[in-house]
Order: sequence, then structure tokens, then C-alpha cells
Amino acid sequence: MKYVKLGSTGMDVSRICLGALSFGTPGKGVHGWTLDLDQARPMMLHALESGVNFVDTANVYSAGSSERIVGQILREYGRRDEIVLTSKVNGRTRPGPNGVGLSRKAIMTEIDNSLRRLGTDYVDLYQIHRWDPVTPIEVTMEALHDVVKAGKALHIGASSMWAWQFAKAQYTAERNGWTRFSTMQNHYNLIYREEEREMLPLCEDQGVGVIPWSPLARGRLARKWDSVSTRSETDEFGKILYRDNDREIVDRLGQLAAKRELPMAQLALAWLLAKPAVTSPIVGATKMSHLQDAIDSLDVELDADEINFLEEPYQPHEVSGHPITELPGQH
Repeated sequence: MKYVKLGSTGMDVSRICLGALSFGTPGKGVHGWTLDLDQARPMMLHALESGVNFVDTANVYSAGSSERIVGQILREYGRRDEIVLTSKVNGRTRPGPNGVGLSRKAIMTEIDNSLRRLGTDYVDLYQIHRWDPVTPIEVTMEALHDVVKAGKALHIGASSMWAWQFAKAQYTAERNGWTRFSTMQNHYNLIYREEEREMLPLCEDQGVGVIPWSPLARGRLARKWDSVSTRSETDEFGKILYRDNDREIVDRLGQLAAKRELPMAQLALAWLLAKPAVTSPIVGATKMSHLQDAIDSLDVELDADEINFLEEPYQPHEVSGHPITELPGQH
């Protein structure tokens, strides 16, 4: 396993982050492909034993059952201090007017709920799950700062938003002497590269760790364009993220995979890992082969001609993944 510093936190994280969106109690949440505890256990233990020390979940994943499963497996693993554990807050987790968002009340309630489900005293990284357009950023940043000062989180991070919003949040924190965001979890992969315009340069300039979600474009970059899976047929959020003119890139990825005699997923992740701004892509897995491809991608290198071959057909996209297009609990 290879490791890298997570932004300015000083923490070392594996170059692959295990995403726990696919872990959950069947029937809870909005996903039809979740793995229960017995199915998730071998997957997560294999990741940990392979050197993956970075695990990402959220309070909304499968109505909180993802956090419970991650927490149970970590307790069985028994080396919590070696793991960089993350969770998120914003999406609706309970009924009522204060059961959603980034108000002080929501943040203070949800950090305690997440820690209870995870069975731990702290998370290493606590992230806002998108921007909250109705709560003043001063309220959110001060509440997150207090979470850190209470020892319930070591660092804080943000996720998909406009670059001006991220800059505003960082400025607000710095102006008031509060904790700044150390990471950005954004939508970035071979067929969605709009983050290269502003967000990635901003993160590089400010020393912010970048941990992309959907690095394989919801599986689009792991198989031929016309092939289907349970997830591709039931993932409503994924259906709005990508479009038919992305097909040429996927076709080229398939050609290169055949030439290199490597899985498409390994090449797609190798492309992402070659980007200087990227710290650790968040890889979800429902099969052991998915996880192994992610781990093996660390040993794959693309030359300049191969990178150009894959990137050349790219066409600009409408921005996607920000709150305006997101369905609750989808990421």
C-alpha cells in the first residue's frame, strides 16, 4: 500500500479510501445494492489487511446502518487508532424541521448520533455533505470548530460545492480563528472533469486534500458502455450524472485496457491517481474483485500518450453533484 499526507492534517492515509455507501441493512435507505454486515465484513477486513487505513461513511447512508456496520467491523478489527475514519452531516436522518441541514442544532445532534452508531469517541474527519443554502456559513463553521475543540472530530472537510462557496467558508473560518476545512470530497473522474476549472487549483493552492467520490463514474468506467448491472439499473442519481457523449471516452478506456491486458477500472483509477491534486479516491465495492482492482491500480502507470488518448474526447459537462442536482442520501 502507498500512503500520502491528507492535506495539511499531518495524517497519512492510504492512496485508496474505502467508501461505505454500499454497506447497510437491506431495505433501509435508497440503495438496492447494499451489503449487510456479513457481506461487508470480508470486504472491509480485506481492505484493512491490505493496508487501506482510510474509511469513509455518512450519517445518511442506508439510514445510519452503514455507520453501524463500519463501527462493528472496526471493533472486531481492534486497531481503531490506525484507522482514519470519516463521516458526514447535512442530509435528512430524522423527521422534523431540524432533522436536516448544517445548523448548530443539527451538527451537534448528528455528531453524537454518528459517534454512537460508529461506537467510537471521535472521527478523524467530519465533513459537511454539500452546502446548506439556508444556514449562514458563520453558524456552520463555528459549530464545526466547536466539534473539533470538544474532541469529537480531529479535522473537518467539505464536499461538492462551487469554488466560491468553499473559499467563503475558508475565509469565514480564518477571519474568526475557527477550524478550516482540510479536505474537499468532490465529483471527479475521467468522464467528469469540471472540477479541473476552479476547485482543484484552489485546493492545490491552499494545501487542501482532495478525496474524489465516484472515481469510476458509478461503474461506467469499469465496464463497456452498453453493459448493465443491478446498480446501473437502479441508481437514479447515477442516471443524471453522465450522458451518451461520454461513450467515446469509455470506448477508448476499453481499447487501452485490452492493449494493456488490464481491467478498465484499474486504468481509470490510475488516471485519477496521476493527477497531482488528488489525495485518495473514495472507492465503493460490492464485490471483492472491485476492491482488488482498486488496490492493484496503485501499481499501474500511464504514460503521456495514454493519458492524452483517454482525455482527448472530453467535452464540457453541466456541473453535477452539487446540491442543486443531488437526491438525498445518494452520494
